[in-house]
Amino acid sequence: MQTAINNASKRFQPPDGSIFGVSVMDRYIARELTLPFLFGVGAFSSIGISIGALFDLIRRIAESGLAFNIAIEVFFLKLPEFIVLAFPMSTLLATMMTYSRFSSDSELVALRGCGVSVRRIIAPAVVLSLFVTGLTFSINELIAPAANYQASITLERAMNSERPPFQDRNIFYREFQPASDGSRAKELGRLFYARKFNGKEMLGVTILDFSQSGLNQIVSAESATWNFGKNLWNFYNGTVYFVSPDGSFANIAKFNQEELQLSRNPLDLASRGRDNEELNIAGATRYLNIVRQSGDEQEIRTWELRVQQKYALPFICIVFGIIGSCLGVTPHRASKATSFGVSVVIIFGYYLLSFITNAMGEAGIFSPLMAAWTPTFVGLGIGSFLLLRVSR
Repeated sequence: MQTAINNASKRFQPPDGSIFGVSVMDRYIARELTLPFLFGVGAFSSIGISIGALFDLIRRIAESGLAFNIAIEVFFLKLPEFIVLAFPMSTLLATMMTYSRFSSDSELVALRGCGVSVRRIIAPAVVLSLFVTGLTFSINELIAPAANYQASITLERAMNSERPPFQDRNIFYREFQPASDGSRAKELGRLFYARKFNGKEMLGVTILDFSQSGLNQIVSAESATWNFGKNLWNFYNGTVYFVSPDGSFANIAKFNQEELQLSRNPLDLASRGRDNEELNIAGATRYLNIVRQSGDEQEIRTWELRVQQKYALPFICIVFGIIGSCLGVTPHRASKATSFGVSVVIIFGYYLLSFITNAMGEAGIFSPLMAAWTPTFVGLGIGSFLLLRVSR
């Protein structure tokens, strides 16, 4: 035992013997953290992309004749998304494996014998976690959404199912208004429907107007275009049906052209929307602003939650870094397989909690902010408790 401590002590010098403010201890721990982190990125991203993309691409090659080179291109375009998802898990695995090895080899005892505190020992792990947090945020904003969008476009072109730059059929837009009974609830004000959109005009347009008590008029037109100069809709070759309170038609008026002051949102929604994984924070926020104008509380809550999730995801790297390093420095003798198993259990627990809070957020039990950030704050609380315990 004493021989092991002496050998471990030779690898370190007190933190004041540093180069550019980085001690020998810091460089050694950082070097030991790097290899398991890279291993974790490779392992977790491989599992993720195999389940999330590879199997589907193989099926398309076998059943639909997707060209092999297109499948390879789509595969590499999907990689950034799964690498980013692997970063938090890899941080947890790296810190647990590294500090567990330090503990089993008595290197932690040697460091404590040199007067180095536990908090100082795990400081390199925290710095690594902060770096990975920034890297995760950058890739999530600048690389992964664009790569996912390009992967979708490439796959659609290869399968001859490319979507136009707009939603071409069945455009629905619901406009909500305050409830007539004075409550805080919202009720449907107008329902806009267009059978087809060719990029310039809506065709087969029907509008149900509930802005008064009940259905009070129906507008039906062959086509409608947005007038950018006047900020209103021009409807062509249509009919307005005025509905009386008893449900009968009080009056019917035909028109060749009619100007209506309606929201532009149906036109914005008809533009080709990207999926959530194809949007960065700015894009998701822009779409949220469009949805907010509709007054659809459920849709608003869903997109508010998605925006907050994009902010919260990178910070779980810090949580996993603290928890992993605190569990690693706890005196025990654990193999790499044990560290990997414990990491999987912690990861499963985090994502289970995240799934539950997100579901509660969409149901309106939690606010979107609370739903997205609760797993992170719970993890920080657990990490702080573990850090206080191992620092005694």
